Formats: sequence, C-alpha cells, structure tokens
Amino acid sequence: MTIHTIKMPDIGEGIVEVEVVAWRVQVGDLISEDQILADVMTDKATVEIPSPVHGKVLALGGEAGEVMRVGAELVRIEVAGEGAAAVIEAAPVVPPLAATVVAPAPAPAFALAPRPTPHSPQDLGLGGKPIASPSVRRRAWELGIDLTQLRPSGTGGRIMHADLDGIKPQPLPAVAAPTPTPAVRQAMAADEVIKITGLRRKIAQKMQESKRRIPHFSYVEEVDVTELEALREQLNSRWGGTRGKLTVLPLLVRAITRAVADFPQVNARLDDEAGVLTRYRDVHLGVAAQTDAGLMVPVLRHAQNLDLWSCAAEIKRLAEVARTGRATRDELSGSTLTLSSLGALGGIVSTPVINHPEVAIVGVNKIVERPMMRGGLVVGRLMMNLSSSFDHRVVDGMVAAQFIQAVRAQLESPALLFVD
Repeated sequence: MTIHTIKMPDIGEGIVEVEVVAWRVQVGDLISEDQILADVMTDKATVEIPSPVHGKVLALGGEAGEVMRVGAELVRIEVAGEGAAAVIEAAPVVPPLAATVVAPAPAPAFALAPRPTPHSPQDLGLGGKPIASPSVRRRAWELGIDLTQLRPSGTGGRIMHADLDGIKPQPLPAVAAPTPTPAVRQAMAADEVIKITGLRRKIAQKMQESKRRIPHFSYVEEVDVTELEALREQLNSRWGGTRGKLTVLPLLVRAITRAVADFPQVNARLDDEAGVLTRYRDVHLGVAAQTDAGLMVPVLRHAQNLDLWSCAAEIKRLAEVARTGRATRDELSGSTLTLSSLGALGGIVSTPVINHPEVAIVGVNKIVERPMMRGGLVVGRLMMNLSSSFDHRVVDGMVAAQFIQAVRAQLESPALLFVD
C-alpha cells in the first residue's frame, strides 16, 4: 500500500492561504480519481479540490472553517500497490462561486510537521527595523511577538507569516469568571452559537481590512428626483413592454459614469503597500447585491458604454447570478468604484464602507416625498439622499463634494444625462 499526501494547491492570483469551507469526504471513505475532496474559499470565489488518485481517506488536514496555507497537507490517501509515500499537489477546479455553503461536522486533523522556532535577530532592515507587511505586523502584535527577535525567511530579509507559525501567543492573565445563577444558565443554554465561516467570514475580514486601512470620510447630499422619476415613468410607459422596466439604478449609473469623466480621482484603486494609485479610464462599477449568504459586489464592466436598457439588463443578470451562487471570479473582481443601494429600505442616511482597494463608494438612500419650498410655495417633491464615502488619502473633501454635486445636477435635470 502507498500513502499519498495531497497538498493544498496554488490557486493563483498571489493567494497564499484559503479557508476550508466544507469537506466532501470523511476519514475511512473510499474515493475515486477526480472525486471532489473539499470546497475551499479564496477572497474571490469557492474552489473545488479534486482527488488525483483513488483510494481510502486516512486523515484530513483541518476542520471546516480553518484557514490553510498553500502547500499545507490537505488529505492523506491510502492507495493500493507498492511504492514509497508520495506528495501530490491537486489541481483545483474553479466553478462559479457558491454563494451558500454548508459546513459539515468537524473532521479530525492529523499532526503536521513542527514549525521552526524563533532565532536571534539578524538580517533586519535599514536602521535595525524589521521588514514585514502590515498583515504580518498586525498578527505579530496580536500574538505578542517582538519582530526584532525573529530570523526572517523571506527575500531581502522580509519576515513572513510562516516565521510566526511556530511561536506560541503570550497568554493573557487569568480572570476568574463569576458563577452564573440558575436563571442565567438557563438563558445561556438557549443561546445559539454560530461559527463564522465561508462567505460571511470573508465579508467580515474584508470590512475589517477596509476600515483598518482606509481613513473614511462621508459626504451626504440631498437630491430632488421628482423630474427623474417622471422621466423613468415615461420611458417605462413607452418602452417597458418591449425593452423591460427601468429602475432608478440605470439612471444613477449613467449620472455617476458621466461625472467620473471630470473627476477621475474617484475611479481609482490604491495599493497602499506599494504606494501606487491607479486611475482607470473605464468605469467598472461594483453594484452591491444582498444575497442569503451575505453582501456580494458583482461588477458592471465598462459601465460608461451601456445604454439604459442594456445597463438594466446587466444589473439584473449580475444580481441573479450572485443570489443563486453562479457568479464567477471575473464577475466579482476588478471593480474601480462601487454603487450601494438598499432600495426601499435605504433609510435617510448611511455611511457605506469603501470596497478596498477602491477609494470611493456612492450610497443611495430611499426616495421619499417631502414638503419643499419652490417659488415661495410649499410643494411635495420626491427627495433622495446620496450618502457616499471616500478615502481621504486620495480624495480631498472639496473634490468629493464637487463629484457628488455633479451627479446631483444630472439627476435633478435628467435631460443632461443624454447631452454630450
């Protein structure tokens, strides 16, 4: 019999670690070649890992919800026949993103090889300061590790995540917990404890990273959309039966993309580690969509080139594939600016979180009828707030205000949406 060790494959795009979302096999299962072993999730999509051999599962490399590094031992399989133990890297299968995943019962993990222990400091950066990425520094801080006491293994003396793996975190001082009363124990027994895994975990990490890295500031502007709604009703009355009904979103997309032409600062992505800002000519607009598994942001490619009805059709298609878990990695990546709307639940004001590494997000609140002064008279008008957030490192307050005012001008005088 031969023992084959299946390693976590390199999924590409510079990904160094993935989360095990669900195991498709258990210890003791007899499996066939190309049978799916596990579903793993990157920050882009869910990937299926197939078995390159047939045999019997001896051990699994971790539990559902555990984050594993590329190259780590994933599964050990016993294969009929004689020969030495082999290490195999499985080829990942990249299906459309599974928006909803079910985590099975945790599987037993096998013991991995011990990690290297820390060494005396050497090969530090200029001035004795250790070289490490922000994520490594944050992890070291959380573990209570002094980076100057580590021997870096990365190129040019850079400290890597692997250098921290074998070091035990500094224990927190023990605090005696009070003994709960019978009533408290009964209430605690009724509580539901849910492990954060899969897409929900990725969303949490993405939001935390965005708020940690980006100095947000928000700008809210009131927009009179009475004329815009009248235009939308006219368009739907005339062409809705043949071209499809328009929501307010395609009109918003058109106003935003036209305003971007004069304010390219907001249609950009910032690589803060490299110190590089990339401004984009085309607007690849992320349109936030709520799904049962959490918030997803499919991308409306080349939004500035779409007419109202093709824009509406593509928004509808992207929302559908996101909700049904059929969105691909390409459809969920590469946005340069994001539009977020909660529709009728949009509230009065919101403070949307920027979709890192973008530098701006336009938030849309609900449309309500309010009394307004016009020509000395109090009249009912349809009003909507735009609540938008910007990266203050890149977008100045005046630029943000001017950009939103440009969007507002087109929405309040919708004829401008069709004038070049």
